[in-house]
Amino acid sequence: MVQYRAVTTGSGAPTAELPSDLRRRARMVRDQLADCPDQRVVAAMAALPRHAFVPAGLRASAYDDTPLAIGCGQTISQPRLVARMLALLDLRPGMTVLDVGAGSGYAAALIAALVGPTGRVVAVERQGDLVAATRQVLAIHAPTVELIHGDAQEVAADQLFSAIHVACAWAAIPQSLLARLASGGVLIAPAGDQDDGQRLMRCRQGMPPEVLEEVLFVKGLPGVN
Repeated sequence: MVQYRAVTTGSGAPTAELPSDLRRRARMVRDQLADCPDQRVVAAMAALPRHAFVPAGLRASAYDDTPLAIGCGQTISQPRLVARMLALLDLRPGMTVLDVGAGSGYAAALIAALVGPTGRVVAVERQGDLVAATRQVLAIHAPTVELIHGDAQEVAADQLFSAIHVACAWAAIPQSLLARLASGGVLIAPAGDQDDGQRLMRCRQGMPPEVLEEVLFVKGLPGVN
């Protein structure tokens, strides 16, 4: 007998997980995540219904090796890049994590699974039109995530985090974010200009940043919409 599991789509409407969704997710894991060094990240992505975090019309493409538009000029990153960034953060149960540029909430939900019930995830999104739908999806798939509509450079400015995940690119990583790393903390973020090229950066508290591979993310902007 086929088992169906209740999920929601990016519209926030309940739906059922179909065999085709399971097959696509299995292919994603097999074809895109084979090189991921963190098997906990792979397991989390194998369990989470990515199609619930994209617009309903893109459900069939949810597991493709490509970023997808989620509205308001924002995208959900391709699965292999999400896995790469989360693996670089080396997330563990009990960690406190800031997710900047939450978008549809997919990365935040994965982070919540990786830090577990003893951890804490604060996700920030500046686009108000995304926040309402994302809040509905997270309420089902990652209810412990604290989703805030705000400017990440101003929100939670008095708090320190074990890890910071950034899904938008400034020309240089803002010092306001680097200052929020706790002792031993790590930040993963793209930096650079879309015309001149962006690089994925890993910054450890108190150490010089590491420059990693070329990437392409939406631009980080101040304020809220």
